Amino acid sequence: MISFSDLQLGELLHDDIFGLFEAMSAIEMMDPKMDAGMMCNRGKKVLNFDQAAGALKLNNLTMEELVGIMDSMLACLVTWLEGHSAAQTILTCLYLHKPLSIEDRALRAFSIQTLKLIAIINNVVHRVHFSAGVFEEEDFQPALYGYGVCSEVSEVRAGGMMREVEEELQRAVKATRNRQGEPWDPKMQKQASDVQHEDAVALFSRIRFMRLFYAALAAIMRREPVSIPEAERCLASCNELVCIMQNTIGRGLKPKQAKDEEGNKVDYPVIMGFEPLVNQRLLPPTFPRYTRLRTRKEAMNYLEEMVARLRHITKITHCTSFHSALEFIENFSETRPCVLSRSLAQVLYLGGEKLWGGQAMAEALREAARGFICPPALLPKAPVMNNTQARDYVDSFFNRCVRPFEQLVQTCGHNRARQRDKVAHLLEEFAMLQDEADKVDAYLHNVLLKSDQPRPHLAYLGTWVLYHTLRLMIKYLLTGFTLELYAVHEYHYVYWYLYEFVYVWLVSALSRADAMLLEQDGYDTNRGGKSGRSSKNKNRNRKKHRPYGKEITYNQALQHLCGGYYKAMLGLREAGKVKLPLQEFDSEQVRYEHRFLPFSVVMTPPPVHYDQFLSMTDLSNFSQPVSPATLFHDARNHFFKARSLLETIHAPSTEVQQLLKVVKTNFVVMKLLEGGHKADDPTRPQFDFTTHPCFPIIKI
Repeated sequence: MISFSDLQLGELLHDDIFGLFEAMSAIEMMDPKMDAGMMCNRGKKVLNFDQAAGALKLNNLTMEELVGIMDSMLACLVTWLEGHSAAQTILTCLYLHKPLSIEDRALRAFSIQTLKLIAIINNVVHRVHFSAGVFEEEDFQPALYGYGVCSEVSEVRAGGMMREVEEELQRAVKATRNRQGEPWDPKMQKQASDVQHEDAVALFSRIRFMRLFYAALAAIMRREPVSIPEAERCLASCNELVCIMQNTIGRGLKPKQAKDEEGNKVDYPVIMGFEPLVNQRLLPPTFPRYTRLRTRKEAMNYLEEMVARLRHITKITHCTSFHSALEFIENFSETRPCVLSRSLAQVLYLGGEKLWGGQAMAEALREAARGFICPPALLPKAPVMNNTQARDYVDSFFNRCVRPFEQLVQTCGHNRARQRDKVAHLLEEFAMLQDEADKVDAYLHNVLLKSDQPRPHLAYLGTWVLYHTLRLMIKYLLTGFTLELYAVHEYHYVYWYLYEFVYVWLVSALSRADAMLLEQDGYDTNRGGKSGRSSKNKNRNRKKHRPYGKEITYNQALQHLCGGYYKAMLGLREAGKVKLPLQEFDSEQVRYEHRFLPFSVVMTPPPVHYDQFLSMTDLSNFSQPVSPATLFHDARNHFFKARSLLETIHAPSTEVQQLLKVVKTNFVVMKLLEGGHKADDPTRPQFDFTTHPCFPIIKI
């Protein structure tokens, strides 16, 4: 038998029936941080709503008390939305346990409306038939542990109660604002009427915000044409009210520091009507997640940001094509939104009428493919569509596309870590879809060649699927930088893969689509019977405005940017400025294969195995010796080319401006390293990802 005294510092004991999984799931008995029951046995006696009825104030609450209680409710609600248990956050408010027993009209209406808000948020996030189910256990915990949401009061009645209180407070705001003739006391900083007015404004803003915020969510969930403008109006008002709430946080009752029976301070502040330990025994017998409630100021800032996000996602209803909607959701996902706004974005698009049902989605994808590359088989009155079998092949292909592309949209709704996992599985779907697209292209090509007006149909649908496959591959690799999964000594082959293969294929696919769209325009013009001079002028003007010119330039810049990092990392490795793992504990082949394992199922582009990587990056294969200075020179040239391409983009976005800052700084750093700056300094370079999450600034 081995006791803990026989173990040295840092040693672990492993047994067949007690491994790391069991150790992580174990509960250390009598430890307050791990044993959920222990906290209930310390300090003051924990009372529920019925037990605290005598001490719990149910009527004649002052405005200061009401504002403080409501702000604490909002802070608990925000903490719950961040993924913590409802039992440790919003349900610690005793007023929410039995809201109908509250005699104060304002607090009763606010409590009931809060429960209705909890119910609709659960509807949006948790129920699959209302949303795409884009949450994980770390994002959201929907369990309410048997507590009701005041179902005996309808949503209409709850809104009516809030409106009645709101009108009463609005009269109080006007009365206190217009009151005159009070005696002035020079020792008082404010008149009594001014204090009453600010208290009334603070309470009014919270009541109105809660009513309008619930109305906005309810309008979005109705998914009707007239409901989105209604939701936008409600959210615009909520945005103004949040500013008032932020300025009046100090009007509420302040929380006090709780003490146990011996007079010692405990870790949680308390306010009237809240009992942090009331649900402690309802928690499952596992390691409880530490919950730090948001402060009132943090909660108000969170609500302000959430309202802004909800106002932004309503714009997805203006996206007329699948590609524009997908780009909108992907850009929105880059901002790392909360689980509620992510779910509502899915509801507004996948749950909307225009994509309701597989056939509607298939038609949207058909339009997306037509707009991307304009395949001859998808043109109006295309001869190939007179062939019944060809038409069935095309319909079957787009019906097959529905599931992968719906999953693609849903993937953008998950958090960043889960997105990366789901992209790896989604690549398998797109690999099979790529094979089907190539078969359909080959069949349609043969049919068109046999028609009266032959027109080649070479890899149109295949190029469209390839474009989305390559974007998924890029997203998978770059998300690794966002999540900080790569060690510094791994950067060189990740950037190498992007530089040598993925971006090359993506630029090629876009160039092909660009050329095919221009060719199709010329083909349609010649068939239209217009004069040759007019057609030439029209074609000349269109060539100046290439459909994908801006996107091609942007991706070429990213390709050179990755090439600059690849050469820079090789130079730093050759100069001994990159810390490498110990040989006996390291296998670069294992790490390489692990990083690019999801790409093994993709046939186009073909996966690059480790042996190919070694042969293509072996510096000894060059005719002349390659020094670190030479590599830094090549990296400098790549950064210069990336800068030149980015500067040609008109109306640059925020990301382009960030990339310009990165490439300009790295260009200077490479020039310094090429000249031998700090060549003998053993200090290793630092990689600063604050400017851009995937492309760091190299600091020496």
